[in-house]
Amino acid sequence: MTDDNNTPPSRKKLSLSRAPRKADENDDGDQKPRLRSGARARAVAQNQLRSGQGKPAPARARRPLPTERSNTRSPSAGDTNESYQSRRITTDRADRPARSDKPRPAARLRDGHSDAPATSKRSRAESTDRQPRAPREAGQARPRPSARLTETFRVFAPCPQGLEEILCEEMQALGFDQVEKGRAGCAFEADWAGILRANLYSRLATRILVQVAHGLVLTEDDIYELAYDAPWERWFGAEHTLRVDTSAIQSPMKSLMFCNLKAKDGICDRLRDREGERPSIDTVRPDARVHLFLTKDSGTLYLDTSGESLFKRGWRLDKGEAPLRENLAAGILALSGWDPSQPLLDPFCGSGTILIEAAWIAQGVPPGISRPFGFERLRNADARQWSALKEDAFSRIAPELETPLYGCDLNPHAIQAARDNMQRANLAPDSIQFARANALDLQPPTNSGWLVTNPPYGERLDEQDDSFWRDWSACLKQEFAGWQVHVISSDL
Repeated sequence: MTDDNNTPPSRKKLSLSRAPRKADENDDGDQKPRLRSGARARAVAQNQLRSGQGKPAPARARRPLPTERSNTRSPSAGDTNESYQSRRITTDRADRPARSDKPRPAARLRDGHSDAPATSKRSRAESTDRQPRAPREAGQARPRPSARLTETFRVFAPCPQGLEEILCEEMQALGFDQVEKGRAGCAFEADWAGILRANLYSRLATRILVQVAHGLVLTEDDIYELAYDAPWERWFGAEHTLRVDTSAIQSPMKSLMFCNLKAKDGICDRLRDREGERPSIDTVRPDARVHLFLTKDSGTLYLDTSGESLFKRGWRLDKGEAPLRENLAAGILALSGWDPSQPLLDPFCGSGTILIEAAWIAQGVPPGISRPFGFERLRNADARQWSALKEDAFSRIAPELETPLYGCDLNPHAIQAARDNMQRANLAPDSIQFARANALDLQPPTNSGWLVTNPPYGERLDEQDDSFWRDWSACLKQEFAGWQVHVISSDL
């Protein structure tokens, strides 16, 4: 708008100015200081102290450290949580300075304490633990590891044929009850800790199998029903990969591959119905392995807790011709009655399997100390329990090997492979004395001892070399009169 003289209106100026401070005064007539917090407040307070303008704030009563609270007793068994809390709060309030009527800022102080009364973490934890827990619905929660501690399982440990007797003796020495000899293995009962111990300490078993289901099986549909009714969800689920293997003795089933498929379908269908998804199949490195064993009229489903076969100790990468499995080598030593304190010689050592097994036996090294196991990948695997068991096993290993062990072979590559395997087995370089030599001209290293060996036969021995056994037996008679000789052979 304009006025009648058509002159422009005067412009208005807007100026900002600080609002006058309120002159609130304290009881002593001084002006109330401005409230600050953080680094700016500390800087202002230090400047005032240097210039003498400010007064030091009264010292705040320091709470005693936990080690200084000699007059604060912990709750006894007869005290209730409420009585202990009332005494604790009363003591803390008596140590604090009297509150002022002035309003105080709600910000946290520099030392991390707030003006609100603090609650002890221990008290909160105790009160939380004593609250009643809501019951869990059946079928939704997975069993915790503690539920397996008191449960007893039926276990079967397979082994190479001919080692059943000494396998039973080994399991009895490990503290297992009701050990029964079976075909190519033995059965026994154990809790979950015993299953871990069997995997760690057994030198003769091939696997440790936990029985999950057993029943009458006459047709392939019976296999499906047996697999579907077993509680697999307590061991693994859709997040795991699965492999199923089937073996049979006098079974009327026409195709073991079809039986294997029916067992796999029963397991996967159960997990899909209960958890909405089925596991994937991995035949190379699965997380969970299931074994189906069929007889004339029955079927048994086992959960494999070992994973890879137990004869795979984890140290043998270099293999010679016709390598000997580690559990079979340990079985030969057990059958020979070898005393771990006596000398041992293998004139056909190859990659050193017998001698390395003997070194671990003499030094007290558990065969499963350096390898992974299948039970470590199952649901609710108790890593602390397994770690404590291995720590106890490590503490029992002898620091040095005092048993004299000797190995020789005519092949220089086999001697180098044996030395490499000895190094991977964490044995000292001088634990086993390897040398290239001909067994037909060998001299005994000591006056007496054990000779345990796997000599060449079959593919390792020329069919036309008929004089080998005659010449070697003559060498043994002439040179090893004070020695005990134990030989593996297909036919003598």
